[in-house]
Amino acid sequence: MQNIFIHGLEQNSSSWDKTISFMPKSAHIFCPDLFAILNHKETTYSNLYRAFSDYCNDISGKLNLCGLSLGGVLALNYAIDYPTKLQSLVLIAAQYKMPRTLLKFQNILFHFMPKSTFEKQGFQKKDIMQLTNSMIELDFSKKLCDISCPTLIVCGEKDNANKKAAKNLVESIPNANFHLVEDTGHEVNIEAPEKLATILHAFWQEYEQYERSILLSDLKKNAASV
Repeated sequence: MQNIFIHGLEQNSSSWDKTISFMPKSAHIFCPDLFAILNHKETTYSNLYRAFSDYCNDISGKLNLCGLSLGGVLALNYAIDYPTKLQSLVLIAAQYKMPRTLLKFQNILFHFMPKSTFEKQGFQKKDIMQLTNSMIELDFSKKLCDISCPTLIVCGEKDNANKKAAKNLVESIPNANFHLVEDTGHEVNIEAPEKLATILHAFWQEYEQYERSILLSDLKKNAASV
């Protein structure tokens, strides 16, 4: 199974390094750099989502998607558009309906932050602001019930800005479970990498065991009917 980890807005692919270091060595993990896969196109959500979808569709077989914040929004969008491609979905600190006031306030903060803060992560300040502006109208509320794969919603205990959305996601997505990570804020992959790795491994292992039991049951039924 292919596992794809999608980083947050002010992160890059290396933000998953510590989490991955605690995962089983046999796990097949991909960590796309979101701004790199844009390939110099205009930094808008629609362009980013299209590039991300192409990236996922180029990988053979079903996928386990795990996205944080912006990565969670992309993963959620993909799960809605490509249900047959998904094996499972993990959403960390993700929103399903963009909080306009929060995004606008965030952009005000970005405006006063030095360019060097953004450049350290490999992207430009103007690109981040353009991206967040292009996301204001996103709303997946009416499509959450269409997600059919096993889903895990994760949120840091101290991430007050995303707790309500996390609980609503659990209530709206069929076959979804919730895990609150204690003493952790928004960037769970950086603040609590070992805890997150344990949570992800347990979630995927439980699902694999369930799939094996279903397969074994079907084999026994087929054998009995011969």
